[in-house]
Amino acid sequence: MAWKTKNPTNSMEKVIQLSNFDAVIFDMDGVLIDSEPLWKIAMEEVFTSLGSKLTKKDFEKTVGLRIDEVIRFWNKQENWNIDNIKEVEDRIIDRMVELIRIHPKPLPGVTETLIFLSNQKVKIGLATSSSSKLIEAVLESLAIAKYFDFVHSAEFEDFGKPHPAVYIHVANTLDVMPHKCLVIEDSFNGVIAGLSAKMKVVAIPEKTHIPNPKLAFADFMFDDLLQFKMYLEVGTIFK
Repeated sequence: MAWKTKNPTNSMEKVIQLSNFDAVIFDMDGVLIDSEPLWKIAMEEVFTSLGSKLTKKDFEKTVGLRIDEVIRFWNKQENWNIDNIKEVEDRIIDRMVELIRIHPKPLPGVTETLIFLSNQKVKIGLATSSSSKLIEAVLESLAIAKYFDFVHSAEFEDFGKPHPAVYIHVANTLDVMPHKCLVIEDSFNGVIAGLSAKMKVVAIPEKTHIPNPKLAFADFMFDDLLQFKMYLEVGTIFK
């Protein structure tokens, strides 16, 4: 069920038309592809080889961060004393590319939503914490690269999400003002990044995690992209 997350005491519903936006910017992991379980597999395999006893459950703490930031977080938390972060990062990414090409699982409504937005002549962007190598693997495996006007990885920014840099860069490249951008996210770090960029944010919670109540900071919340598309088709998103 779609529900309001702002001004809960206001009984009047505000309607936002898709025509109010010039661009829709998607996160990738957990929004376009069901990759979070794959991330957990790849990280657990590589971290175990380093002597880690972390489990897939532990990795929920770092959802939405760049992989180098994830490694630094656990390196400090677990006192691994890893000297070469880049080497560990490359091992995880290489394993992720293998898993994605073996198990390319789009989330419900991905292609349908992209086709709908494309037909509406809305610019479509991608702003992700994942590396460009993973972006290429995902877009090719799901056969959706043609729908995006611009894709960008936070690996090229000084800071990853929740910093807004990756979203601001995409908006600037698309030549769209931030307030005319609608962001689609699944993680709290991503929601904060979109809001900090002065954009409207739709949260679609990743299903394999315990629901994060902090996602209520988003402007809107939907169960999946199919439901989001349904509201767009009738011309409204209820706030």
